[in-house]
Amino acid sequence: MAAEWEKLAREAAAKSEAYESYLLRLSEAEVTTRNANALAARIRAACFPVVKDFDTFDFAATPSLSKQKVLELARGQWVEEHANCCLIGNAGTGKTHVAVALGLAICRLGRRVRFTTAAGLVTQLEEAQQQHRLDRLLSQLDRVDLLVIDELGYLSFSRAGAELLFQVFAERYERRSILVTSNLAFSEWGQVFQGDRMTAALLDRLTHRCEIFEMNGESYRFRESMKTKTEKDTRKHKDAKKGS
Repeated sequence: MAAEWEKLAREAAAKSEAYESYLLRLSEAEVTTRNANALAARIRAACFPVVKDFDTFDFAATPSLSKQKVLELARGQWVEEHANCCLIGNAGTGKTHVAVALGLAICRLGRRVRFTTAAGLVTQLEEAQQQHRLDRLLSQLDRVDLLVIDELGYLSFSRAGAELLFQVFAERYERRSILVTSNLAFSEWGQVFQGDRMTAALLDRLTHRCEIFEMNGESYRFRESMKTKTEKDTRKHKDAKKGS
């Protein structure tokens, strides 16, 4: 309001605008700015590795992924209902891109989001336990409406680390939402959690109310590198023909 009142006052005077109308416009400008600042703060707090949205995701390249269902998740009802989401598939198929885009959509709905890799989260948990502040970290995570755990299965954990990660999953069950991306099928999650009993208990909770998407196919990064190589080869061939 302090930044806009003079400008809006001049405009109101020039148009002989009613005082109530001027006050309404001034209040609307304040609310719009506050909402924009709050959204920017939520996005910063989410710690996304990059900011990517659905408008730059090639759904046609991943036919196994339902665009309609994914965009429906972007409306956020599943987070309201404390349900979960899993993106399972090969490396390079866009799982992280979709996870970030969904996280951004939930931020825009006024919800708190935290993005982390599985390895990064386990490291934080282990360090917090060693420094006797695990309860504080778990309380911080509990305040997050959607916890995005990326790259589960890319790195192995110690038994203690796996148990701490299991604790996070267990404590969020039917209370908060989790989105997981993994290159491993559920049948292989025992490699991560080092035991069939713990894995079965975790999957029972995670998949109870969960949207599961399989994203297998050719690596997006591989396609892009091959496309770049083809373009370079084409340019070289044209340059060679011109030179001859």
